[in-house]
Amino acid sequence: MARNIAILGSTGSIGTQTLDVVRHVPGLKVWGLTAHENIDLLEKQVLEFEPVLVAVMNERKAEELSMRLSGRTVKVLAGLEGLVQVATMAEIDTVVTSVVGNVGLKPTFAAIQAGKDIALANKETLVSAGELMINAVKQYQVNMYPVDSEHSAIFQCLQGNSGNPISRLLLTASGGPFRGRTQNELKHVTAADALKHPNWSMGKKISIDSATLMNKGLEVIEAKWLFDVELSQIEVLVHPQSIVHSAVEYEDHSIIAQLGEHDMRVAIQYALTYPQRVVNPYPKVDFTVRNNLTFEKPDMETFRCLKLAYQAIETGGTMCAVLNGANEVAVERFLAGEIGFLDIAVVIERTMQAHTVIYQYSLEDLLAADAWAKQHAAQIKF
Repeated sequence: MARNIAILGSTGSIGTQTLDVVRHVPGLKVWGLTAHENIDLLEKQVLEFEPVLVAVMNERKAEELSMRLSGRTVKVLAGLEGLVQVATMAEIDTVVTSVVGNVGLKPTFAAIQAGKDIALANKETLVSAGELMINAVKQYQVNMYPVDSEHSAIFQCLQGNSGNPISRLLLTASGGPFRGRTQNELKHVTAADALKHPNWSMGKKISIDSATLMNKGLEVIEAKWLFDVELSQIEVLVHPQSIVHSAVEYEDHSIIAQLGEHDMRVAIQYALTYPQRVVNPYPKVDFTVRNNLTFEKPDMETFRCLKLAYQAIETGGTMCAVLNGANEVAVERFLAGEIGFLDIAVVIERTMQAHTVIYQYSLEDLLAADAWAKQHAAQIKF
């Protein structure tokens, strides 16, 4: 099995784990890498994996990296157009989209139009622009392989069941570090508290999203587009052990689940080697140790971000882009100490309430809605 890949966001959590998969899976060749501004790590990655093309969003950092790599054959590009060039380079067949935020929209859309398969880890691609992206995937006849552990699990549970109607998608959530807490108990939690995820090692943004359950809300929206189901068919289950990564219930009420230890590299590897399964050195589940698996309903009154995500997809149009943009700013404000943990949901809700929805939209309209939402969310006072 040979696959030529580019990684958008190679210095982040998913990007670095993807490169670890490359180290262990024969036949994977890295042609392109991108980063926001961490050129120290990107330089090390270039020296190890020898890509042909790299891009750095921060133009000053791109110039510095270019000077560091002078004399080598790799070409260094800058800005969003640099990401687009990496995502559409002729030599690759698969793009791993692991950048954070709506910066992933244009390069992902361009990659699809260029006939590239997508290994999707950028939530915003489907949260903000799900209908556009899925239509483009069909039009250009490419594949979109989910990298999130939950969506990868559903994708795996669907294998061999083509033509069998789905009854429910059971999307599992760890519950985050504040599972079981009341609103009163959450009033004074800090960013440091929220970043202590009980099971997964993730970046700051996604860790906060996990604590608010917005991460699961975004995954509900993604699942609707990825698997072409009604919102009523997607059920969130809190599963603190994070061993059952998600499940599919069919019409006969049989449930097929995918299980494994908490290791994103397994989902990343499956996206890059599908339909093959390849041996790896990652941890295996020991059911004599993992012998207590529990499930409960999410508390959507305390963790209101999940409810807001359901409301956004029910509304449709540009509302999901607004939800996502407002959440990005709210999380940034919380991490900066400007607002409290519970204020994250308030910022998002007030931004959604102020938005005039556009139902017939283009990619530019979605990006404009995102920009408006971020500006509005940044100005909300408490």
